[in-house]
Amino acid sequence: VTITTRMLVSHLSGIRHYEKDITKVKEEKEKANRALKPTKSHQDKEQKEKEGKGIEKTDCVKQKKEHDSETKCRHSKPGRNNKEFEQEEYYLKEKFESVIESLKIFKNDPLFFKPGSQFLYSTYGFTLLSAVVERASGQKFTDYMLKMFRDLDMLSTVLDDNEAMIYNRARCYIYNKKGRLVNAPYVDNSYKWAGGGFLSSVGDLLKFGNALLYSYQAGQFKNRNGQLLPGYLKPGTVAMMWTPVPQTEVSWDRDGKYAMAWAVVEKNQQYGCCRQQRHYASHTGGAVGASSVLLILPEELEPEALDTWSVAPPRGVIVTIICNMQSVSLNSTALKIAREFDREKRAQ
Repeated sequence: VTITTRMLVSHLSGIRHYEKDITKVKEEKEKANRALKPTKSHQDKEQKEKEGKGIEKTDCVKQKKEHDSETKCRHSKPGRNNKEFEQEEYYLKEKFESVIESLKIFKNDPLFFKPGSQFLYSTYGFTLLSAVVERASGQKFTDYMLKMFRDLDMLSTVLDDNEAMIYNRARCYIYNKKGRLVNAPYVDNSYKWAGGGFLSSVGDLLKFGNALLYSYQAGQFKNRNGQLLPGYLKPGTVAMMWTPVPQTEVSWDRDGKYAMAWAVVEKNQQYGCCRQQRHYASHTGGAVGASSVLLILPEELEPEALDTWSVAPPRGVIVTIICNMQSVSLNSTALKIAREFDREKRAQ
């Protein structure tokens, strides 16, 4: 088979994640799909409610369900039902000297499917991707990334190295089986630098989001006398990164598709005066004892604004949350915050 870097960056390679048993992976996928699709009897019941009791009643029921769901999420213990963190490989303590060395964890394991045919989120796919970056750049992957972070002025973003003294490094927490808050266990993330091995701050992630949003929008603005500096990436590169890829899916937003290392929701509205989807890009992060999200909501720019100097990129809302607690769902919270700021901005 052939595995391309684009397959790796969109999780279409067939390389496994932490679960080695393909049967269990298929069962979990089927269970998730069933949860997203209401049964026929449930659909019929909803239709009868609409016809017999009117749309106002249906809206009330929907609002109550959403409220109950949110209440349940608020009062549930993070990490209690997350089966992914039951995988042993999350808790590796072995030190790997290079990304090439860490390939030995999975390099002899069978692929779960033909590359390009299905989506399976894979941290190890990104470990292989980091090896590609290392060979293509001729530099050690970690050195290459740290130079890039310096270019982006992300001076607080470093390797999650247990031995290094890192200023303001937070303690991480989990809930144990009895539901008590305890310190997260010791792990060594040198086997997955690219897929979860960096420490950062809210300020640095905001800089990263602004750099990407600036790059995405820079080509849209009229550049008078070269006064507008180029973005860190070409506009077309970011647009390509934020273009949904067929065969993909996103666990944290059912409206989204996976793109190139980003989850993307496209602008969409099917009916007048009804639900609107705004274009945004986001990614969540989950580690032993920590959770995070970075969400970028570009502003919908008017054509006349692009020809004036009254506005300049980046234009939009960027939300990032870092939490030193395992298995905290943050994407929906980030999206609500982004929408509130966007609504306030448009009202001005």
